[in-house]
Amino acid sequence: MSALLVRHEANRLGRDIAVGDIHGHFTRLRAALDRARFDPAVDRLFSVGDLVDRGPESEQVLDWLALPWFHAVRGNHEDIAIRYAKGNPVDQTSYIANGGAWFVTQPLARRPVYAEAFARLPLAREIETPAGPVGIVHADSPVRDWSRLVWSLRLWRAARDRAMWSRDRLQGENADGVAGLRALVVGHTPVEDPVVLGNVHHIDTGGWMQDGRFTLLDLATLQAIPPMG
Repeated sequence: MSALLVRHEANRLGRDIAVGDIHGHFTRLRAALDRARFDPAVDRLFSVGDLVDRGPESEQVLDWLALPWFHAVRGNHEDIAIRYAKGNPVDQTSYIANGGAWFVTQPLARRPVYAEAFARLPLAREIETPAGPVGIVHADSPVRDWSRLVWSLRLWRAARDRAMWSRDRLQGENADGVAGLRALVVGHTPVEDPVVLGNVHHIDTGGWMQDGRFTLLDLATLQAIPPMG
């Protein structure tokens, strides 16, 4: 079983940057990183998950997961792929409609390769910054106090589902925040511009959509990095 939470020490050489949902658009992501002058020798990139589906380059995900500077959490689209590969009930029509055709059409022997890589992804990451720890999950924290996260994720499937699937905080405009963190960074629900509710930053600005863009959030400053040039 993969770790539920992975902790990262402070990056003392470069920047730590978070990015919203990628959904199989790695060429677009690379262009955004180039504009931000991302330096893989010293910078680290943290993904809020949903690496695959919808875009044309989902099969590149294994190459990205092998990069030493790229760190992702598991999103609901990775969760679906894991369940589909295991033969668990998945509405195939809905899966295909939401971008899963690339996975459904994979050879049977190939599906487990992706599913096992996705299953190794943690549900949460915690990055130390000069101003305090920043957490990352795909959709939302299932707990109000980050110190209870691992306990909650270990005990309850509902907590794991909330981490990967919930839209309640954004839909309810809940600004209560999550104790024990400087900030929590999430994706999952597309927004036109980044939204901050309490200390929760929603950064899926639709970089995978025709009229969207990738938001790159500097975890030291909690400010979006504007395109350069």
